[in-house]
Amino acid sequence: MSMPFYVAPEQLMKDKADYARKNIARGRPLLATIYDAGVLLAAENPSSTLRKISEIYDRIAFGAVGRFNEFDQLRMAGVRAADFKGYSYSREDVDARALANTYAQYLGQVFTHEMKPMEVEILVAETGPAGGGGRDQLFHILFDGTVFDEDRFSVLGGEAEAIHQRMKDAWTDGWDLAAALNAAISALAGPDRSLAPAELEVAVLERARTGRVFRRLDGEELAGLVAPRPAPDGAAGASEASDSSDAPAQPHGDDQHDGEGSDPADR
Repeated sequence: MSMPFYVAPEQLMKDKADYARKNIARGRPLLATIYDAGVLLAAENPSSTLRKISEIYDRIAFGAVGRFNEFDQLRMAGVRAADFKGYSYSREDVDARALANTYAQYLGQVFTHEMKPMEVEILVAETGPAGGGGRDQLFHILFDGTVFDEDRFSVLGGEAEAIHQRMKDAWTDGWDLAAALNAAISALAGPDRSLAPAELEVAVLERARTGRVFRRLDGEELAGLVAPRPAPDGAAGASEASDSSDAPAQPHGDDQHDGEGSDPADR
């Protein structure tokens, strides 16, 4: 009987992590931030059917990037777990911390024992009650089960470091929804392009609402909150040059190769 090839555990874990990071980075990013009335979640997502942001329970939202079929299974499992706990005990016993720990244990188990890790990053967000007594929480869970408890904002997906720095520079304590949303859009887009409302998926957890506080922002409401972005330097000259040319405009590089583009399984 031939002996199997030996791979050092350190090398095996590194290869798995590199594989997951590379494929997650191909996807479009997601950002969540705390604002004066709750929690805002925004993602670059032109699809109106494949959602990256969803409701989990009364005051809890779910966001994810990576392979759609994998993180949607996790979303449904989270909904079932929250419903079961709320039914068995009480609705107040369902919290984001316990749900984040459950996700972390499962992702860590898959990363350690399965051949292929899950190509996902997950965000579990919760807003505190309207009368105080709790704080807004953002839990960022990586593909290997690592959990980060973020205190102001959290960034998932491709170009996370650059988006994090732009958001850090723009951060204002106690800002309102419009200011937080426009800062999030600018951070997601970067200095060289802009994002139209049709290219965004946006939702909020509104602290002052009773019961289910999750609400999507779209259509005229979203368009009314998005401030016109000034054109970058040299854009006017480039526009005049393009008007005088009959050559078709080339798509943005991310549209030509993106893990969340043509393949629905990679959303």
